[in-house]
Amino acid sequence: MKLISGELRPDEGSIVYAGMSVGYLKQETEEVAGDRSVLDEALLAFEPILKLESEEQRLLQAMDEHPDHTEDAYTRLMEAFNVTHEKLIASEVHLIKPRTEAVLTGLGFAADDLERPLSTFSGGWRMRVALARLLLTQPDVLLLDEPTNHLDIDSIDWLEAYLKAYPGTVVLVSHDRYFLDRMVQTTVELIQGQMTEYAGNYSFYLEDRIIRREHHASAYLNQQKLIADNEKFIERFRYKNTKATQVQSRVKMLDRLERIPPPPSDEATISFRFPEPPRSGRTVMDISKFTKVYSSENGPIKVFEDTPPIQIERGDKIALIGKNGAGKSTLARMLLGTEPFDGTRKEGHNVEMTFFAQHQAETLERGQSALDALRSVAVGRSETELRTLLGAFLFRGDDAFKTISVLSGGERSRVALARTLASPANLLILDEPTNHLDIQSIGVLTEALRQYTGTFVLVSHDRHFLDRVVNKVWRVEEGHVEEYEGNFSEYLWQAEHGTRSTTSKAPAVTAAPTPPPTVAPPSAEPTSGPKSKEQKRREAQEREKLRKQKIAASGSRAAGLNSYQLKKEYAKTESEVETMETKKAELEAQLADPATFSDPAKGKALMAEFERLQTNLTEKNKDWEDLASEMSARDLD
Repeated sequence: MKLISGELRPDEGSIVYAGMSVGYLKQETEEVAGDRSVLDEALLAFEPILKLESEEQRLLQAMDEHPDHTEDAYTRLMEAFNVTHEKLIASEVHLIKPRTEAVLTGLGFAADDLERPLSTFSGGWRMRVALARLLLTQPDVLLLDEPTNHLDIDSIDWLEAYLKAYPGTVVLVSHDRYFLDRMVQTTVELIQGQMTEYAGNYSFYLEDRIIRREHHASAYLNQQKLIADNEKFIERFRYKNTKATQVQSRVKMLDRLERIPPPPSDEATISFRFPEPPRSGRTVMDISKFTKVYSSENGPIKVFEDTPPIQIERGDKIALIGKNGAGKSTLARMLLGTEPFDGTRKEGHNVEMTFFAQHQAETLERGQSALDALRSVAVGRSETELRTLLGAFLFRGDDAFKTISVLSGGERSRVALARTLASPANLLILDEPTNHLDIQSIGVLTEALRQYTGTFVLVSHDRHFLDRVVNKVWRVEEGHVEEYEGNFSEYLWQAEHGTRSTTSKAPAVTAAPTPPPTVAPPSAEPTSGPKSKEQKRREAQEREKLRKQKIAASGSRAAGLNSYQLKKEYAKTESEVETMETKKAELEAQLADPATFSDPAKGKALMAEFERLQTNLTEKNKDWEDLASEMSARDLD
């Protein structure tokens, strides 16, 4: 990403941009800070236009102050003003502010937040401002390094819709598999300095990589056998005059042979298991009707107000979801017992808790090694187990002995997570555990949580991760907690259909239809003379039935039309395709305008309409191609 952005220069070769503008969102940035307001910072995306606006005001003031409107100097001022004004009109200066507000709203900022200084926001919220500014700049090539790290699920949904309609090229680095599957058309794998391109999303890449590696391994083994057989022949007949010509031929063949490199060794499978948790009581925790209010300079901030009781039972795997600022992390701390509130919190029998949040990285002893940090809590676990756990979170080999003081913020966060998971407990409370992990490490954590026999509550925006590990969803919204049974996909279905029953389940995916059976022709009736009218009628019916069955089996509707019907259907389908193409262009224009997403619900509905149209257009184009093929086969104009 740094090479493409120009931040780094290649040691060899060159990168040619062909006049393209490139924008780069780093995973962590300090560029957005200070006392400028959120809105003013995002408006810097339009700095050239804002400078034109200032220049227009300067020229207008100079014209007002000029004493003689007939002088050449005044005329020059007026001409400069007209040129500047025309540039501003062409740049749609009147849309700058609403577009900026729409993007900031889509990324989760409330209207009251827009005038607040950046210094009052956390690093995660400042990253959102940096993302908004970059999106509004609209470079030809957009480089995004982990853009979802600091977003909640609603903001990720908005970003997906925005990027799908983005007119330029988007290059993503992300550990969010759900986001990648919905966003990308091409996946590039980088392993040991080698890049391999796959023409599909992340799920396609996983499947295609297996196929490619199998083919590679097969080709490599076949070539190795060929080489071994020829080397054996050369060695056997090297000194036999009658075989000299054949030996030389095979030597030359081996010299010219382009060697297939050995297939890459599969990355070592790393796994770990949680220490067996002590068995808790059936009810792990009860929190009665509760209220949580923070004091601020602008008055009290109500996070929860008279919220109905919530209960955690043994074996619950709960996802806490909701917009940033809704109170997810506050509720996690309330469950832990470190956040005071009005209400009653009651732990069940024999409950032992452990907690992870990003800030815990700062509590690690800076002089300790990563391995020492785990030893201090993992009583009774061997060094091999602890090294394996660290390896799962990207500390391999001697990395385990690095001191905390030399680690980056993300690395310290991973040590803190590993330390949490090494602690024996039957209730885990995890706040964004996947933020600094790669996809493989998330997979390791996923499998460990799936096998974990205790109870956990986790805050996460990683939808694929949630789908794999949770059996309940708590949505925190407007001071209340709503409970949904099932994983994240089942929650989405229940929310969409307005159901929240503890027994409500998403409908099962319908299996692909069974292909129609091969139709055997009817056996001919023996005849001993001229056919009767009834016999001819039955045979005609059988032929028509067979024709329809063949059409159904082939899936081609065009084959069943006569020439007149075929021409008529072809013209009709062609017209429908043109109409749908026009509608698609209109929707693309609307989706390309950030103002469309000022109303998230409207933007989401428009995106759904676009996706439906895209699907229907694909089907309609297939119909048109079938009709065109049949027209050509019959030599019809």
